[in-house]
Order: sequence, then structure tokens, then C-alpha cells
Amino acid sequence: MLEPIDHDRRLFLEAMAMMSFAAVPLGSVNTTPAAAESFGPVKQIDAGALSVGYVEAGRADAPAVILLHGWPYDINSFADATPMLVVAGYRVIVPYLRGYGTTRFRAEQTPRNGQQAVTAVDLIALMDALAIDRAILAGFDWGARTANCAAALWPERCKAMVSVSGYLIGSQAANKTPLPPKGELAWWYQFYFATERGRAGYEAYRRDFAKLIWQLASPTWRFSDATFDRTAVSFDNPDHVGVVIHNYRWRLGVAEGERQYDELEKRLAAAPVITVPTITLEGDANGAPHPEAAAYRNKFSGEYAHRLIAGVGHNLPQEAPRAFADAVIAAGRY
Repeated sequence: MLEPIDHDRRLFLEAMAMMSFAAVPLGSVNTTPAAAESFGPVKQIDAGALSVGYVEAGRADAPAVILLHGWPYDINSFADATPMLVVAGYRVIVPYLRGYGTTRFRAEQTPRNGQQAVTAVDLIALMDALAIDRAILAGFDWGARTANCAAALWPERCKAMVSVSGYLIGSQAANKTPLPPKGELAWWYQFYFATERGRAGYEAYRRDFAKLIWQLASPTWRFSDATFDRTAVSFDNPDHVGVVIHNYRWRLGVAEGERQYDELEKRLAAAPVITVPTITLEGDANGAPHPEAAAYRNKFSGEYAHRLIAGVGHNLPQEAPRAFADAVIAAGRY
């Protein structure tokens, strides 16, 4: 169990870590130029179907935390939380999901697939490549769903989990059930992406699209142009549009997944209970579609807590990094 840190000393160490964690040498993989001023060099490692771009900080022998971003965001959502976790004694790995940043498909013929099981498979492949047996998994949006799926399918690989917006595992069958009109309106972009007009529109206006989503999903967050621009370069990935469009089409059942993941999707479609210790988080100003906390409480059978963060929208790790980091630290003590 990690020991509590004196508050004043913790603030000092966090400031020092923010300045120095990028210089911590870890592993022997190749590096590429930095993706953001607040992070160190982005490393690349072959893992399953991907060459994964990721940032790493902390001691190589420290307990591992893997932080997972969503759409339309990237690793910069964790730029402030990462040094806090390093100070708390963790090794932090922050990968770009498939279709983002420097992550690339290793084979041209691999489908640009975004179904829910495949990102969990990507995560386990990354852990294998980095020789990480178990890790705390924490994320939001697509990243929370990826953590949920991995924890449900491979609980032995997950020490604990922090999931923003709770239980996000779904199925194509469940998504066939229509929502009330207000609920359908919140998913307007999913229906847009189901059309070729939507694909072309996202290809042409992906930055405008992402900024609009940021504004709608986090109506109280006053992010700067510089903050948005640091993340927006991740959408220039040549596979970004293909992965995003497939993700939302697959959810609606208007695109097929890969047959090799059918058994995993069958298990996920049963809405399995997650047994690993979990803390769920929610911002009370989340403007994106999300379930109510009471609706998913019975989907977690291990040690569990839910925390509501005031004045925070959808991108909780970036809007409230201290609250997010504290949840990861607390989950790690379970």
C-alpha cells in the first residue's frame, strides 16, 4: 500500500515532477519527437496489430498505471495527472489509441476497426509488449470502455480500475433499442457518421468537429486554443477517420466487426459484472451522453466507490486532474 504524502511536500514534488518526469529514461524502445510540450518524447513499440505511440514516466520498477483517452481527445488529457501519479510512486503509461497520434497499423491490410473488443485487445497486447503483468487501468470515454472491457475479459491483468462515467460496455443488440427523442438527439453525430456524407464531413472538418464536441461535452471548461491545438494534431493520423467512423457504425450495427473478435463480443454483449476494485467518476457538468451512476452500480462486484466532481464536464482527467489522480491513488490502495 502506498503511504499518504504530506500535503506541502506533495505540492513541491508535483511541481518538480512536472518539470523533470519527461527526462526519466525507461526501456530501450525507439523514441520520436515530443507530441506536446508537457510530455516527454513519444516512444513507439510493436504490440499486436499496432505500432503504439505512448508516453511513459516514473520508475521502471514502480507499480504500473495505464491511462486511456477517448474521442475526440488524446494523451494530453493526462498531462497534468501524470506527474501527480509519478510523485505517488507509479510508473505511468499513456498510449495513443489506434487511429490517434503516432500509433500506426503494422500491416496495410488490417481493417481500420474500432469495435469495442479490439481496443481492449490492443491494450493487452501493449501490456505484453511492455512486460506488464498487471496494471491499474484508468480512462474516460473510449478509454473507460476499453478499461471496462479489459477488466471484464482479463481481470487477472487489472489490479484496479478508475472509470469515468462508469460502466460503458455495450452491444450491437442493445443499441438497436431506440431511445426517447432527447436521448437520440444527444447521439446526433453517431447517426451522421452512419452516412457517407458524415464520413466526408468528418474527413474535411475533423478539427472543427472535435472543437464542437469539446464545447458540447464540457460546457463549463474554458480551454484555450493552444490546449485544443496540442491535441488536434493527433487527429491527423491517416487512420483516424476510418477508425472513428467504424466505431460508431459498428455500434449501430451498420458495419461488421472482425470475425476473430466474435467470441469476445459475445462475452461483452452479456454485460458481464466487473470484479476488480473500481472507482467510478462523473462530472456534474458532463454534456455528453452518459448513464446515471445508479444504473451501473450492480455491474461492479469488487470494492467500489463513486465520486461526483463538481463543475466538471466530460474530459474529467484534463479538467480536474487532481480529482482524477486521487481516484487512481485510492483505487491502487484497494
